Amino acid sequence: MKIEQKLWTKELGWQDLVQERLLETPQLVLVFGARNLMEDEFYFKEIKSFYPQSHIIECSTAGEILNMQVRDNSIALTAIFFEKTEVKFSETDISNIEDSLLAGKRLADDLPKKDLVHVMVFSDGLQVNGTSLVKGLNDNLPDFVSVTGGLVGDGADFKKTVVGFDKVATKSKIVLIGFYGTALKIGYGSFGGWDAFGIERLITKSKGNVLYELDGKPALQLYKDYLGDKAKDLPSMGLLFPLRLRINEDESTEVVRTILGVDESNQSMTFAGDMPQGAQVALMKANFDRLIDGASVAGNMSKESLGSVMPQLAILVSCIGRKLVLKERVEEEVEAVSEVIGKKTAMAGFYSYGELCPNTPTEKQCRLHNQTMTITTFREE
Repeated sequence: MKIEQKLWTKELGWQDLVQERLLETPQLVLVFGARNLMEDEFYFKEIKSFYPQSHIIECSTAGEILNMQVRDNSIALTAIFFEKTEVKFSETDISNIEDSLLAGKRLADDLPKKDLVHVMVFSDGLQVNGTSLVKGLNDNLPDFVSVTGGLVGDGADFKKTVVGFDKVATKSKIVLIGFYGTALKIGYGSFGGWDAFGIERLITKSKGNVLYELDGKPALQLYKDYLGDKAKDLPSMGLLFPLRLRINEDESTEVVRTILGVDESNQSMTFAGDMPQGAQVALMKANFDRLIDGASVAGNMSKESLGSVMPQLAILVSCIGRKLVLKERVEEEVEAVSEVIGKKTAMAGFYSYGELCPNTPTEKQCRLHNQTMTITTFREE
């Protein structure tokens, strides 16, 4: 595997971040950037001129990660040449959020299964129910194939997210990358670091990813009671106070859910994934040190399956809620990952509206996460 990275900023334009340029044609170019830049045909054409024979995936973000730095309003580019690995792609448009399950099934069905070892997914972050998307993928992919990825972002605006495959990025798009062959070693890990507080409450009325009632009372009003004066800044304030979701008494099934929107008319809240009736939820708050420690934990998890060797590439998908909490300390979680996976490992990624990863490094079945640092590591042997 050979890697070339570039950075575009308004102040300096394009900069090469490697000593030696790729002489080979990369099969895959990952581009993470601010939405206005990803929607601009000018920048796509520039990138295409750099890599005319390569497949290019563009994703809007809530912040760009390139090596140990986090930026806004930039373009972070990583071009990858695989020496022994084949990559294939599938894409689909999603017309409405109720189509998420079928979209996942379509994407999985379109990928050839022979020699497939791993799938990465980059999805619109607002038009998709992440739980249903993941179920569609899991149901239609072989059990031995792992899945990671993320729901792309739009800063803290939550207005529009875009993804592109060999075209200018547009909304309502989902792209899958399939990795094939035994030469590629892949690891993954996902961890949060948030603290639950207050009493657990029972979801008594919900539909899909829309929560209506907790303990028989309007969900939004209860949530506002917890937030107090901060409630006026919903839904963005909800990123700082996500909900822990526990489907049963088994602690291993816990996931965190982030609010995407609120509806005052029916006192409901819309989340990135399903909020099933009968599940228990608890409010969560940030602990700075635990968030950064959580990034280290995810890094350690992501290299477990690689053994004693370090990865060559790591793709980081971290939740926008973590970025809003950490503020000027946000680079500390990226630095914590680098300390664990090795400073020679090329890192790229983005801040997201949802992270996709199995719960543990030994599992294959993907789950939707929120408020985590999720890492996928690659090494070709």
